[in-house]
Amino acid sequence: MVKTIYPNFFQKFFQSSSAGGILLMTCVIISLLIANLGAGRGFEELLSTQIGSEMAGINLRYPVLLWINDGLMAIFFLFVGLEIKREMIEGELSSVKKASLPILAALGGIFPPALIYLAFNAGTQTADGWAIPMATDIAFALAIISMLGKRVPSSLKIFLSALAIVDDLIAILVIAVFYSADIQFTYLLYAFGIFVFLLILNKLNVTSLAAYLIPGLFIWYFIHHSGVHATIAGVLTALAIPTNKDATLSPLVKLEHALLNPVNFIIMPIFALANTNIAFAANMVSGLTTPLGIGIIAGLVIGKTVGITLFSWLAVKIRVARMPEHSTWMHIIGVGMLGGIGFTMSIFIALLSFSGNESILSEAKFAILTASVISGLIGFLWLRKVGNASGNSANEIPAL
Repeated sequence: MVKTIYPNFFQKFFQSSSAGGILLMTCVIISLLIANLGAGRGFEELLSTQIGSEMAGINLRYPVLLWINDGLMAIFFLFVGLEIKREMIEGELSSVKKASLPILAALGGIFPPALIYLAFNAGTQTADGWAIPMATDIAFALAIISMLGKRVPSSLKIFLSALAIVDDLIAILVIAVFYSADIQFTYLLYAFGIFVFLLILNKLNVTSLAAYLIPGLFIWYFIHHSGVHATIAGVLTALAIPTNKDATLSPLVKLEHALLNPVNFIIMPIFALANTNIAFAANMVSGLTTPLGIGIIAGLVIGKTVGITLFSWLAVKIRVARMPEHSTWMHIIGVGMLGGIGFTMSIFIALLSFSGNESILSEAKFAILTASVISGLIGFLWLRKVGNASGNSANEIPAL
C-alpha cells in the first residue's frame, strides 16, 4: 500500500503547476536561515569560489554566484523567451492589441515607482538608487502566480511573463546606460552579428537546435564581456529559434519541453538559494522608515500596482491594446501587485547604486525584501479571491 501511494503522490506533486513555486519559496526560507544561523559566512565563501578556466585569451573563470546569476539565469530567460515567442506566434500575444498590453503595462511599472522613490530621496546621498523599485523579479512573480494553478486564467500568466520580460529588459538597458562604467561596444557588435546570423538561419528553415544553441553560447560570452547583463543573451537566442502555428513538432516547442523541469526544479531553486542569503542586522528595521526605505517600499508596493493598472487601463481605453482572455480589471490589479516583487534585480541595482556603503546597502536590501514579501502576499491573496470566474465584475473590488 505504501509503495503505491508515495510514487503517485510525488508524481502528482512534480507535475502540478504549483510545485515549482513551493520549491522556490522553500529555498528562500532555507537561504535566509543559512545566512542568519551561523552558516552565512561559509556559504558566502562557497558562492565566491572561482570555477572555470582561462585559455587562449578566453576568460571563463568566475565566482559560483556569477555563474548562477549570469549563466543559469540566461537559461531561464531562454525558456521564458521561448514561451513568449510561442504565444506571439500562436497564442495570447498573437495580435498587435494583445501584445501591446504587456509592453505598455511594463512602462507603467517603470515611471511611477522611480518618481515615487525620487520624491523621497531627491537631493540626498541615496538618490542614485532611483531605479531600484523599477524592476520586477520575473522568477518569483511567476512562482507566486503558478501557485494559484487554475484559480486564475492561463492568459494572465502569459501577460505577467511578457510584462516581466519587458520590465527586465528595460531594467537591463537602464543598468547599461546609467550604472555601467565601461561598456565594450565591440563585444556588443559581435553579439549582434551572431544574432543576425541566427535570424538568417531561421529564414533558411534550419531546424537543428544545435545550430542555434551553440552560437547562443557565444552571444552570452560577448554580452557578458561587454559589461551588459548577460541574461539578455537567452532572450535573443529564443527569438531566433523557429516555430510555427501548429508548433507541436517545432524546434521551439521541443526545447521548451526539454527545459521545463530543469528550470522549475533546478535553476530557479539554485537561484533562490544563492540570492536570498540576507543576514538581518539591527539597523535594518529602523531603515524602513528612512527616505530610502519608504521610497523603495512605496515605489514597489504602490508605484508598481498603480502604474501597471493605470497604463493597462489607458491602453485598453484608447483601444491600442486588448485585455487577456477571461480576465477582468481585478486580475490586472493583482498582476500589478505581483509586479512589486522586485527582489533579485532590485538588489542587483542596489549593489550598483551603493557599492562601498554597507550600511545603506543593508537598509536597501531589507526594504527590498520587505516590499517584495508584501507585494507577493497581497497579490497572491487578491488573485485567489478574484479567482478564475469570468463572471466577476470588472468594477467590483473584492473584499479580502
